[in-house]
Amino acid sequence: MNEQELHRLLTVSVEDVLPSQPAAAGWERARRTRRTRRAVAVVALAVVLVGGGTVAALRPPADPTPVPPVGPTITPTADPSHAGPVQKPPAELTFPPDPLARLGDPATVPLSERPVQRALALFQPVDEENHPNGAIRVLGNDGVVRSLDVVTLAPTRDASGNEAAALKPGVLSPDGRSAAFAQTKELVMIDLTTAAVRRIPLDGYLEQVVWAHDRVLVGGDDRTYAVDRVTGTASTFDGSTWELIAPDPSAGREAPLIEMYGEGTSLNLRTRTAREGELRSEQPVNASALPSPYQVNEFYGRGWLHGERLARAAWITSSEINGAEGAAVLDARTGAVLHLLDLGRDRAKGCCEVLGWDNRGAVLLRLEPAALARWNPETGEITGIISDLRGVIALAG
Repeated sequence: MNEQELHRLLTVSVEDVLPSQPAAAGWERARRTRRTRRAVAVVALAVVLVGGGTVAALRPPADPTPVPPVGPTITPTADPSHAGPVQKPPAELTFPPDPLARLGDPATVPLSERPVQRALALFQPVDEENHPNGAIRVLGNDGVVRSLDVVTLAPTRDASGNEAAALKPGVLSPDGRSAAFAQTKELVMIDLTTAAVRRIPLDGYLEQVVWAHDRVLVGGDDRTYAVDRVTGTASTFDGSTWELIAPDPSAGREAPLIEMYGEGTSLNLRTRTAREGELRSEQPVNASALPSPYQVNEFYGRGWLHGERLARAAWITSSEINGAEGAAVLDARTGAVLHLLDLGRDRAKGCCEVLGWDNRGAVLLRLEPAALARWNPETGEITGIISDLRGVIALAG
C-alpha cells in the first residue's frame, strides 16, 4: 500500500463521522458495491511505514544552506476576466437582487387556483433530520410563490428501505412548465401551467429523474425507463439515472447523453446514444491542468451540461486535506478539468450540490451559509442568492 492509498483510507474513516446530507448518502449508496476497504492490520503496518518516512522527511538538515536575500517582488495585475483553474469563495458573500431570492417567501396561493406560465424553481423545507417539513413551493416567473396542492408525494425508497424526499434537483423541466417525480412503481408528471396530474405506472423502486429533451428518464439502483413526456409511453433505457448528466436543453434531441462514474484515478466519462442508450465512447477525466496537489477524488449529486461545459459537485484533494468539498467544471468533449472550486474542509459532507447553470454561464450550487449561490468559473466571482434557507431546491434550466 502506498502513501496515497493510506491517505485515502484514513480520509474515508474520518468522513464516516462527519455530518452528512441525504443526497450525498444516496450517491454514496448507489456506488457502495464498487467500494472496498483494506484489512486493519495492513493499515496499521502502512501507518508505521509511512509515519517513519514522514518523520525522516520533516527532520531539518544538520547544516541548512543559507537563503540569499532577494529584491522586492513585482506582482502583475490579474486579469479580472479570467480566473485560474483553482478558485475559492470569498470570506463574505454579497447578495445582489435576484428573482430566485423570492423562493424563501411563503406560498400565498395554491397552484390549482393559479397555475404558472413558467416556474423558476421548486422548494420544500426540511426539518433538522432532513425530513420534508411543509408543502412544496412553486416560484413562478411572475414572482408569486404557490403551494403544490394537486398531489401528495411519498418519499422515494430503495429495496433496502432507505428513504429520501420526492423533491430532488432535476425534477423541474428545463422550460419550467412541468415537473416529474419518481415514486415507487410510478412516475408522477405535473403540468404546472394547468395543474393537471398524470401517473405513469412502472415497475420497481424509482428514485431519480433526468429530463432528456422530449423524454423523462426515471430509475433506481437496477433499472431505468425512458418515458415520452407527451404520450406517456415507457421503454427501458440502458443507463443509470444516478450517473447521467442532465443534457443541455438547447441541444438537439439526438445529442448524445453523458455519464460520469468511478473514483480517484478511475474517473471516466461515458457517452451513450440519445435514443437507445448504446455505449458510444469512454474517456478518463483528466485533472492535469490543476496545480499540485489538487485532484478530483469522486463526483456526487447531479451533473449538468451547458454547451460543452459540464459542472458537478465533488470531493477533492486540496492543499489542506484529502476529502475537501468542491465543485468542478469539465470540458465534456475531452474530460479535462478546467475549473475547480475549493470549498474547504469545514463543511458538512455533501453540502454543496450543483443545481444547474444560468443562461449566462454561471454555475448554481448550494453553498453554506448561503442556501443558493452563483459561481462564474471564468471570472471566479461567487455571489449569494438566498441565505439560511433549509430545504431541497430544484431549478429550471
